[in-house]
Amino acid sequence: MALSASTTLPHSVDRVAAVFVDEDFLRHTSELVGGSLESFTIDGDTAGAFTTTTVRTLPTTRLPDIARKFVGETLKVTQTEKWEAPAADGSRTSNIALKVAGAPLDVTAVQRLVAEGGSTRIELEGNVTSSVPFLGGKIADAAEPMVGKALNIQSQQAQAWLESH
Repeated sequence: MALSASTTLPHSVDRVAAVFVDEDFLRHTSELVGGSLESFTIDGDTAGAFTTTTVRTLPTTRLPDIARKFVGETLKVTQTEKWEAPAADGSRTSNIALKVAGAPLDVTAVQRLVAEGGSTRIELEGNVTSSVPFLGGKIADAAEPMVGKALNIQSQQAQAWLESH
């Protein structure tokens, strides 16, 4: 199932990228949806290419009942982002992979922070797949809206965070 979203924030790519790798911001977005930030690490210098690993525990209250029977009340989600060094105009690209412990889902996405004058256009494109024979497509179809919403929360909350910090 395909993920696709785009939004523009009236802040520079540097500021938007800094928020996306701010541990306090990640804790805020995790708690906003009823979860918790278990750990966050940055490997490398954020001025160039680097990798972040974020581990969250998230509630399953929005999953269909049949799915909750299999995964329980919470999910442990590990999000790895491999950030490329900034382009000449300051734009950034991040390759995102989500792994959900105990659930047969794989999420891959590319997030681009595109410099547009003093603003940043955030583009997100990706896929949700499931390795379960026969039912994989249905599982991915059911998960896609929730995964898409979770990834979009980061962009939406970044605007409010930048205005208040």
